[in-house]
Amino acid sequence: MVLTRSMIEEAAADYIEEEPLYPVEEEGIGTLPSAFAEGEFGFRDAEWVVQWYYRRNLGAYPQDRQRAREDRFAENERSTTREAVIDAANAEALDERVGRLTELAGVDTRVASAFLQFIDPDRYVAVDARTWTVLYDAGELDEPYPDSPSVEEYRRFLDACRAIADEHGVDCWTLYRALWRLGHEN
Repeated sequence: MVLTRSMIEEAAADYIEEEPLYPVEEEGIGTLPSAFAEGEFGFRDAEWVVQWYYRRNLGAYPQDRQRAREDRFAENERSTTREAVIDAANAEALDERVGRLTELAGVDTRVASAFLQFIDPDRYVAVDARTWTVLYDAGELDEPYPDSPSVEEYRRFLDACRAIADEHGVDCWTLYRALWRLGHEN
């Protein structure tokens, strides 16, 4: 498969029409970046990102594992969560951003990438097996999806996403939507 601009645009449009979580995601994309950067958010806003990461699969992720991870996140102190998200939103380097977020219980690189997507949807794409596999199948990544991506593996994924977005003149949020839909077809 070769990713083309028309394929990306069509799949991203299909996402809007077909994905049931799109309306709330779009609201989050519109409000969370500034809320996270300025500290104008509550714990439930941060918790929503964690829930979104697992629940967007609509049952494909085992519910007991999903609940356990969400419950682990809920154990974080509210103030600690707030500080970590604000710090990540205002950090410059990817390592700092992911590192700050993964200090929180229930947050690994994958969930941190979801936070980054809602912190800065123009520059970040949430990583998971579905989106990674589309890039792998398209020859944009050299290795299949790792069980639990490291920061460096996420950086390779993100670099591939940014290169594709730049090449085809789309933003990362559009690319994410396209990858998710194209992954649905696999």
